[in-house]
Amino acid sequence: MEILFYLSSFCLILFMVLATYDGFYLHIWKYELFNQKESVFEHKTHTVRAILFPLIVWFLFLSNSQIGFWIGVILVLLDIVVLGIDAYAEGDSRRFMGGLPRWEYIIHLFANGFHFAAIALIIGIKINILGLDPIAIQNLNETTGGTLMIFVAENTIPGAILLAILHVLVLFPKGKSVWNKYRTRITCC
Repeated sequence: MEILFYLSSFCLILFMVLATYDGFYLHIWKYELFNQKESVFEHKTHTVRAILFPLIVWFLFLSNSQIGFWIGVILVLLDIVVLGIDAYAEGDSRRFMGGLPRWEYIIHLFANGFHFAAIALIIGIKINILGLDPIAIQNLNETTGGTLMIFVAENTIPGAILLAILHVLVLFPKGKSVWNKYRTRITCC
């Protein structure tokens, strides 16, 4: 069982690296999807997923209650629906740049693969197959892998919240204006 904790932590870390590159650098910084008329809907679906992610981590990875666990599962199901809507709309959304680049599509595949692998692993860890009774977080602290997984999850949340806030801010004209003003002052990338 210890290996499942390590795998879940590994998948969560890889997802965060790929999601930061894709969700922040590509979508907000480089392509500025929120500024593209065709991409506003895609940005909104990304915003919903950016809001859902720290909630999923909180309820599935860190919550110590059965109700929290089931709320997390419901949030994952909602995330899957939003992902489907996002994938369906993405083709039209990227027309301004000649479509979604193949390499970015591959990043999406890997990011979502690691995202849902981490989630599947934590659900598998927390569910007692016979009783469908999620284990308490105190039990996770009894192993090195469980402690590592909790550490990774706890440290994932602040960055995920910041990325969600940024996604929300650029939905609104004032936030978009402030971002665009300060964004143009940085020319590193």
